[in-house]
Amino acid sequence: MNEKEAAQLLGYCAAFDNRKPSQAAAVAWSSALQDVPLDADARAAVDAYYTTAPKDPDAKLWILPHNVRTLRSKIRSRRLENFQYEPIEGESTAEYLTRYRGQVQAIASGRYAAPTNRPALEGGPTPQFMSELEARGWGGTRTVPDSDDEPVQAELIDSVRRSGPLGLVCPTCQAAIGHPCKKPGGSEKQPMGKSRLKPHTARLRAASGRNEQTPEQRAAEEQRIHAMAARHLARQEAEADIPDAEIVEPEGDVA
Repeated sequence: MNEKEAAQLLGYCAAFDNRKPSQAAAVAWSSALQDVPLDADARAAVDAYYTTAPKDPDAKLWILPHNVRTLRSKIRSRRLENFQYEPIEGESTAEYLTRYRGQVQAIASGRYAAPTNRPALEGGPTPQFMSELEARGWGGTRTVPDSDDEPVQAELIDSVRRSGPLGLVCPTCQAAIGHPCKKPGGSEKQPMGKSRLKPHTARLRAASGRNEQTPEQRAAEEQRIHAMAARHLARQEAEADIPDAEIVEPEGDVA
């Protein structure tokens, strides 16, 4: 936009805000909008600015060069919302860039009508894609039950389980899938007990695929825990029985 074109745009703005265009203003606007042409979209940007009410009803609308640039860009971008480039088979990178930029410019400027319908994906998955899915355990012929009363297949449940210990019900405290294990007991605020920082051993063992302990193994584990607790209690009692040190006064005068 040169000085003459900027003066014309300022004259158009004056019809809305009664400003007094000057040569100095035309020079300043041409410098700020040197890469923006004086076209229908530039005038439409002025229209859009003055047709939008200000946030403060008492404020006076006064358009500036950056408003023209921003609103003109939005007007042109809206024409490209549904645009999708259709490549030509065998075209080179340079040919693609030239054709793509030409189509974008033609539609954004309004010389060609903008697409009215958003492009939709058509067709189904390729046989190769389906074979890759089936090789990874997905059955493409599965159907969804007609009602929630029909039993859900175990394989479908396994496919949505979380990984790790929280992906199964805890055998010790019966914590549900996705919920942390609970400490024994509870209160009115926490009727199920407080959450444990670590899952129960049985839950960790089940998550790693190890077999559940036999009754003999569980009894040995309980005895080991009781023995550790007894040793810890005995050590605390022994430390509590240590008498205080006695201060012995030396006999006679100290030289």
